[in-house]
Amino acid sequence: MLVLGINAYHADSAAVLIRDGRVVAAIEEERLNRIKHCAGFPALAIREVLRIGGASLADVDEVAIARDSTANLRSRLAWVFKNLRRSSKAVRKRLTDRAGLKDLEQQLCEACAEPRSALRSRVKRVEHHFAHAASTFLASPFERAAILTLDGFGDFASTMLAVGEGSNIKPISRVTYPHSLGILYTMVCQFIGFDRYGDEGKVMGLAPYGQPEYADFFGKLLRFTDTGFELDLDYFNHHTQGVATGSDEYGSPHFANLFTPAMERQFGPARRRDEPLTDRDRNLAASLQGRLEDAFLHLAGLLHRHTGLDALCLAGGVALNGVANGRLLRESPFRHLYVQPAAGDDGTALGAAAWIAARAGDPRHEMTHAYLGCSFTEQEIAPELQRLGEFEVQRLDEDELCAATARLIADGKVVGWFQGAMEWGPRALGNRSIVAHPGHPGMKDILNARIKQREPFRPFAPSIKAERLSDYFDSAHESPFMLHVYATLPGKQEELCAVDHVDHTGRVQTVTREQNPRYWKLIDAFEQLTGTPVVLNTSFNENEPIVCTPAQAVDCFLRTRMDAVALGNTLVTRPGLQAVSMQENNAARA
Repeated sequence: MLVLGINAYHADSAAVLIRDGRVVAAIEEERLNRIKHCAGFPALAIREVLRIGGASLADVDEVAIARDSTANLRSRLAWVFKNLRRSSKAVRKRLTDRAGLKDLEQQLCEACAEPRSALRSRVKRVEHHFAHAASTFLASPFERAAILTLDGFGDFASTMLAVGEGSNIKPISRVTYPHSLGILYTMVCQFIGFDRYGDEGKVMGLAPYGQPEYADFFGKLLRFTDTGFELDLDYFNHHTQGVATGSDEYGSPHFANLFTPAMERQFGPARRRDEPLTDRDRNLAASLQGRLEDAFLHLAGLLHRHTGLDALCLAGGVALNGVANGRLLRESPFRHLYVQPAAGDDGTALGAAAWIAARAGDPRHEMTHAYLGCSFTEQEIAPELQRLGEFEVQRLDEDELCAATARLIADGKVVGWFQGAMEWGPRALGNRSIVAHPGHPGMKDILNARIKQREPFRPFAPSIKAERLSDYFDSAHESPFMLHVYATLPGKQEELCAVDHVDHTGRVQTVTREQNPRYWKLIDAFEQLTGTPVVLNTSFNENEPIVCTPAQAVDCFLRTRMDAVALGNTLVTRPGLQAVSMQENNAARA
């Protein structure tokens, strides 16, 4: 059975193709159209997953989308009737917000340049949070598990507690509009000047620089209940004004401010994006992050009391908060945690397809890796190498490539690493990565000055051989998708100074030989040279979506100051490499 799943007209639009219960391709639209968090129809992604799967639209048995306007209808109608007069603008939006969802079948056929007769059946609708739940549980290694989904909103819900068994999912309870952990986090992010879609990860990185000075306020802003949580809505406008959406100057989705004047009465004027950060902003970030983690523990406790299980599956955009995930492992009753790599709304394409496939009796398969996107042969890479005539170009076998790249990293060089199939989800996991020395004292500044141009408070991630995890961090629970933050052991903090955050933690990616043999070999070669089984890993991009094609990788290499790039089996290095790097290294040490 061949099932196509899509996330459309929602941020992070994407397409996934499943054959006989196994994912064969999964891609976000942003990687192809180069618009971050693209929220339109995933026409390019649909065509690409079909191409990877060797299929046409006519071969697809079922198509599913993670949108169902009939879901949670009782809660929706109750809220509408209760708020019809007081919040007419928001009510109209809740009733009419279905832009683009009419005649999906025609849009599919147009995207694939096939006649309407090519489509075997109408598009099936799967509730947003059910798709989130299916995306994690049906991809997990667990036969039975508790399930927790957390995001802004989808189909009138923001949170679902459920239990999964076999190929079935049974909802326990939901938190519905207007209460939402995702809205809470975004509102505070906007208030402290991080107002672009996806900036929540920046605020997670900022939080350790502050103190939870406003913990009491956040305890009132977000109240826990016996069934979930509630917001103090005096500080939010989404339920009275609706969530006004549009596009920013880059074409990415953008939300209007979600906070009311009550926030400014409480804390003073909101920070604008270009203004300096203050202690107030850092302390708000710390207080927000602390309360979110408390919410994770509260909801996990409710789930555990209901299920008694020791395995938990997480999904939804809020589940990308690796700090909260790490705390769940340390402090919740759950001993095993699974989060699939595209936990956000892109992952609902996976969940919708997986749910329909499971309903048809297809077996479920664990998602053990995220390498589900575009890949390129050496012959397809070769034409781009012609643009690099002034550089040193070497064709190497795998062992030589890993050894040579490890030597460059050990010498303090920065290397683009473009290999195999592109990753699914927002993290670069060793196929579209920039790699560097994790123990170089100036490497964070070098990366930001020469390539990434990121805020100085944002950390870089460590990729570690999975078998060495507990030698460097305070957990033995593998983190293959870089979605868990662990404490760096005291004796290893200096050795990992370029990836050790200010609070001595790391957003860890564990790498096994089975998941990614070439990336594991690179880390192993680096360990043989330095004794450290870790490399610094950051995404291969510069203020853009992660590179997808060899041409984009070469463009990024040429316009930045990377020292070298490995494209498949070809290693390209800049002329005069040694002199430039030694000068920078000496300046960093000084």
